Amino acid sequence: MCQGQKTGPWTLEQLPAQTAQLPSIAGSAASSLDVQEAVDPSIPAEKELPGNVKEGYWMWRGYRIRYQRCGDSGPPVVLIHGFGGNCDHWRKNLPILGLKCRTYAIDLLGYGYSDKPSPRDLGVNKLYCFETWSRQLLDFMEYFVGQEPVFVICNSVGGIAGLQAAVDAPSKVAGVQLLDVSLRMLHTKKQAPWQRPLVSAFQRLLRETPVGKLFFGAIAKPASIKSVLQECYGNKNAVTDELVDCILKPGLTPGAVDVFLDFISYSGGPLPEELLPRTACPVSILWGEADPWEPIELGRAYGDFDCVEEFIPLPGVGHCPMDEAPEVVNPKTLAFIERHSAKEVEQPSPA
Repeated sequence: MCQGQKTGPWTLEQLPAQTAQLPSIAGSAASSLDVQEAVDPSIPAEKELPGNVKEGYWMWRGYRIRYQRCGDSGPPVVLIHGFGGNCDHWRKNLPILGLKCRTYAIDLLGYGYSDKPSPRDLGVNKLYCFETWSRQLLDFMEYFVGQEPVFVICNSVGGIAGLQAAVDAPSKVAGVQLLDVSLRMLHTKKQAPWQRPLVSAFQRLLRETPVGKLFFGAIAKPASIKSVLQECYGNKNAVTDELVDCILKPGLTPGAVDVFLDFISYSGGPLPEELLPRTACPVSILWGEADPWEPIELGRAYGDFDCVEEFIPLPGVGHCPMDEAPEVVNPKTLAFIERHSAKEVEQPSPA
């Protein structure tokens, strides 16, 4: 956790000038006025989406962050997307969870329609890393929810951000549900010694030469995105034109290519097996058995950590269960939340 003059992975001297006034929340909560900067007239008002969902923007450290929300009562919940995802990947979950919970989805800095500041001035993986996203999530919770602990429901690399937030501020996270959490197989600790220089050289090639932008341009097309999604979804029919648009359009906004190239060079940072032993809140794990990117057989060991209360295989489901099989995931998410919300509100009987 960040202490003193540290804010996330940055020092105050490295941060853009407009962000340096925000205090660290480590050890004590920042007030809403600290976290939400002065109202920016360029920020549009919330708009209505189907399913009683509202969409808006929040200013964080001088950057616009998109969020969606649904529900005005019940336990607070934040949905965290994976690599290349955004709020819209939760479009089949937000309206359902919002019937019983105050539910939010957020575009992490660099993704979706949130701002995408260049990572090049701060160095590789200094801006787009799990410590940054943990701080963003905790500040978001502080502003929109206050002191009440929040349930975080996460997909893929969003699971690492959610676990990091739970470790950084245990009192702010009521529980974590991981959907096919990223195994982070490109992490240096998971590469054989002979592989490390080869992987590093390939990452530098993509990041520091025109090859990277050519590669991004080749995949940032409807047919390519559809092919990639069909590879990781168990049910190929779930890969609709709507889904392709949800993923592709924000990926074509300014700055997206630099975020992409920076993150695929991320071979450090925390691993799930390093964060789970430090997680104090209950953890639920759902895992698609047909996920080719994060094979369930490599993830089953996560069910052995003390904080993990359930490990539920999802037959025939791929890497994004919340979108591919919402009829399966939504009830399991609600059951997890309701189970632990009941414990929080239980009061001792009078003597």
